[in-house]
Amino acid sequence: MKRQPVIVGAGPAGVRAAETLVKAGLRPVVLDEGFKAGGQIYRQPPVPDGREPEDLYGSEAEKACALHETFERIRPNIDYRPRTLAWNVIGDTVDYYDESADVAGRLQASHLVLATGATDRTLPLPGWTLPGVYSLGGAQISLKAHHSLIGREVVFVGTGPLLYLVSLQYAKAGADVKAVVETASWSNQLRHASGLAHLPYAAVRGVGFMLSLRRMGVPIYRGAHAIRFEGDPDDGLSAVSFESGGRSHQLSCVAAAMGFGVRSEWQLAELAGAQLNWSDIQQQWVPALTDHVRASVDSLYLAGDGAGVCGAEAAEMRGELAGFALLQDLGHSVDSGRRQVLEKTLKKQWRVRAALDRMYPVPMHLLDELAEDTLVCRCEAIAAGEIRHILVRPGAEDVNRAKAFSRAGMGRCQGRMCALNVQAIVERAKEQGPQAIGWQRTQPPIKPVPMAAMADAYVPDPEGTRE
Repeated sequence: MKRQPVIVGAGPAGVRAAETLVKAGLRPVVLDEGFKAGGQIYRQPPVPDGREPEDLYGSEAEKACALHETFERIRPNIDYRPRTLAWNVIGDTVDYYDESADVAGRLQASHLVLATGATDRTLPLPGWTLPGVYSLGGAQISLKAHHSLIGREVVFVGTGPLLYLVSLQYAKAGADVKAVVETASWSNQLRHASGLAHLPYAAVRGVGFMLSLRRMGVPIYRGAHAIRFEGDPDDGLSAVSFESGGRSHQLSCVAAAMGFGVRSEWQLAELAGAQLNWSDIQQQWVPALTDHVRASVDSLYLAGDGAGVCGAEAAEMRGELAGFALLQDLGHSVDSGRRQVLEKTLKKQWRVRAALDRMYPVPMHLLDELAEDTLVCRCEAIAAGEIRHILVRPGAEDVNRAKAFSRAGMGRCQGRMCALNVQAIVERAKEQGPQAIGWQRTQPPIKPVPMAAMADAYVPDPEGTRE
């Protein structure tokens, strides 16, 4: 069977990569965990529910519709597989699980484009495991995909532009948004705001979110610390307390959404052989690239936020550039003028992202006084004190030994939610930096799949008929 390029992800990066390959006459396989293309940022409801694009995507409605229209146009020329999880990569082999058909299989890729996006970044704050406390992305999925609020009285906690966007979406949807509790200080935001001059509309858009919230009567507290989610396990969340502006606050609510930016989903890239580098400004590990999209491994291309968070517009550009890189490696000619424009514009996007990361830093200092009984790894129910205790053992010198001794990061999420927080605890205990502590190495499956699926994928095919 002739091998095809495989694209993992059908968000902005994956769709633009597929479009570029289709224009050149190729027919890629596109594996998508979602019901429909669009990714998280341009997520579509599983079934039409009567909402207009402006209701779903706000000021980004035009971009969302353009991406969806592009996908529908190229769909007859791609092998699209929705509700399909790519859970492992070995060389040029991609293991997948098709949830809708409950079948597993393997694809032999001629080239592999990973457009895996990013996921919520949370911090283990006191009370964060109470019923009623959601991640920011989870709150957004509930609204976009299911037209459902996580609660009528909601407090939004965290930092970054997405915090204001989702808060505004909830306010427009009829929620009583009690407040936006922002950990970054106003002075810090102003100090680094000049970096947004490279793309002024990004600044205008962000200010627009804040002004809209103000007009709707939603208070914004900045420089928040000592944040606690209050309530009990039976009745759930009842309030969010914090300090801001030299005063203590307590806001009654039934739900809260927490998000401190997002982190790249690079697990498949690591399994495929990509090297990782620590990014001080993004406070996370990111795959190393030899140019904008090429990994150090032949025939592997990384596009979108999975290779470092830069936003939806940049993801589309990186998807197209990944398509160009793949075509070049196949010996095709590409539009060099278009490629240069993309690369030039992408550099501006990265400068803006750097400014945003400085304006809204991940407040890792909130972990400095983390109580011993605060859960850090929810999957395995491992508290901060257990991790610190493990670190006094001989041989527990890095994050992977801490993982092996404590099981923090071995649960259903495979460390996707807790690994960076475990790393921070180890760093503080050992008084060492990320390079010495390292990252939690990825193990397949990167997300839960049925055991039968894994067994089926690894069964040798003596007839040679399976993909």
